[in-house]
Amino acid sequence: MKDLARFRSDAVARLREAVPGPAIVAASGGIDSTVAALLAQEALGDRAHSLFVDTGLLRAGEVERVEGFFAASHLSYRVLDAEARFLSALDGVTDPEEKRRRIGTAFVRLFEEEATTLHADHLVQGTIAPDWIESGGALRDTIKTHHNVGGLPKDMRLKVVEPLRDLYKDEVRALALYLGVPEHERQPFPGPGLAVRVNGPVTRERVARVRVANRIVEEEVDAAVATGRLPRPWQYFAVLLPVRTVGVTGDNRVYGEAVSVRIVESVDAMTATSMHPPADLLATIAERITRELSGQVTRVLYDLTDKPPATIEWE
Repeated sequence: MKDLARFRSDAVARLREAVPGPAIVAASGGIDSTVAALLAQEALGDRAHSLFVDTGLLRAGEVERVEGFFAASHLSYRVLDAEARFLSALDGVTDPEEKRRRIGTAFVRLFEEEATTLHADHLVQGTIAPDWIESGGALRDTIKTHHNVGGLPKDMRLKVVEPLRDLYKDEVRALALYLGVPEHERQPFPGPGLAVRVNGPVTRERVARVRVANRIVEEEVDAAVATGRLPRPWQYFAVLLPVRTVGVTGDNRVYGEAVSVRIVESVDAMTATSMHPPADLLATIAERITRELSGQVTRVLYDLTDKPPATIEWE
C-alpha cells in the first residue's frame, strides 16, 4: 500500500457511509484496533465510542500503558473492568478454539450492553487480513479461529465494520506511522490476551503465573535489544504449559509447571522464523522465571519452531 493519504480518506468516507449513527469501537490497545479507532473517530467524531476492556487477561502494566498510548494518539476512550466476566466465561475450558469463541462472545455481549445505552447498532473493529484468512471459511482451512472473526456469535445484534480488513500487519504499521501513532512497531498482542498463553485451564492463579513469566521475557529481550545484543524481534513472550514437571527447591523435591519461551521474527505474521538469541540471554530468562515463580514453575523451554509448521502463538 503506497498511497496512505488515499487509503485514509477512502476509509473515512466508507465509515461515514456505513455508520449513520453512534458506533461502538473495540479498542484493545494494539496497533490494528488503535488505527481503526482513530479512523472511526475522524469519520464519526463523538458518535464513535472507543471502549478498552480490562479482561483480566492482560500483561503486567497493560492498562496503564494503553491509557498512555491512547492519550499520546489523541484517542477518546473509556475503560471497562470485566475481569470477572471473562474468567467466568473461561471456567473449565481447555480447548483453544472454544476459548477463542467464548472470549469473542464475551466481548460482543459486553459491547451489546454498552450499545443499548448509547443507542448504537454498529461495531467497528481492527480486523486485518491474517485474522480472517487464518479463521477459515469458503475454501480456506481453519488454522485458528480469531476471536474477532470466527469467535463472533451468530446471533450478535451489532453490525460489524472493518476498515482495515484487507491490510496486512506491515501495511497497518505504515498507516499507523502516517497517522502519528506512537510505538507503531511494537510487538503484537493477541486479542484473547493471556488466555491463549495459558495452555489448559484458565484460572486467576495460572494467568498471574504466565503474566510474571511474560514480563520477564519482555524485560530481558528489551534490554538485549537496547544494548545491541539482539535485533528487535517481531514477537517475544512466554507460554504456560499444562504439565507437571519435577524440580528441586533446597533439599525438597517439588512439582511445578513448565514455561515455553517464544521469540520470532516476521514481516506480516503470515510466516515467522524462530530467532536464535544468545545462550546467556536464555539462561537469564530461565533463571529469573524459576526464581520469581519458585515452586510454581520448575522448567523453562525454548521454542525453535518456525511458522509454518507452527503458528506464532501456541493456541
